[in-house]
This record gives sequence, structure tokens and C-alpha cells, in this order.
Amino acid sequence: MLQLTGIALGGALGSILRFLLSTRVYQWFGRDFPYGTLSVNVLGCLLMGFLFVFMTDRILSPEWRATVLVGFLGGFTTFSSFSMETMVLIEQSAYVKAFLNMFLSVTLCLIATWLGMLLARQL
Repeated sequence: MLQLTGIALGGALGSILRFLLSTRVYQWFGRDFPYGTLSVNVLGCLLMGFLFVFMTDRILSPEWRATVLVGFLGGFTTFSSFSMETMVLIEQSAYVKAFLNMFLSVTLCLIATWLGMLLARQL
């Protein structure tokens, strides 16, 4: 039960932070491209790579790992939003933007996860 409570609280915090960060990014760059979702996904992947290694190497409790990795980062990252925004671009015949969003999201998120893992292993 403690693990489920941690996941729920982490998810709520991650969702709130996702909303605040993506809203700020959209204010800066506009809404003609899914900049907010892309930013949140890249940052979330960086954190996932870093925290997965960091928390596993330090043998933190399963409850803490679930709270942070499943709850917080699960609520923070937005691949369902990525999918919907990409489909909207395709339906609008904005194929270049749709492809760019897919390419950047997958490529940058994988690179960010890898960098997070490297950073954690340096500690």
C-alpha cells in the first residue's frame, strides 16, 4: 500500500510540474510546434536515465524507486501527448513538422536518457 501511495503522490507532482513547464515553454516559443511536450519528454528522459542508475546503484527501497520512476516521471513525461500532437500535425497535412517531432522526440529522448545514465555513473 505504501508503494501505491508513493506512486500516486509522485504522479500528481510530476503531472503538475509537466503542466507548468510545458506551459512556460509554449509561452516562450509559441504553439506552432509541440515545443512544450518535446521539452518535457527530453528532460524526463534525462532524469529517467540519471535517476534509474543513481537509485539502483544506491539500492534505495522499492517504494522510493516506484515513487520517483513510476509515479513522478510517469506523470511528468508525456508520450501520449506526443502521439496526439503528432497525429494532429499529420491530419493538418503538416508532414514535415510531424516527422520533425517524431525524429526529435525519439532521438533527443534516447540521447538524454543515455546522458542521464552517464552522469549518474560519474557520481
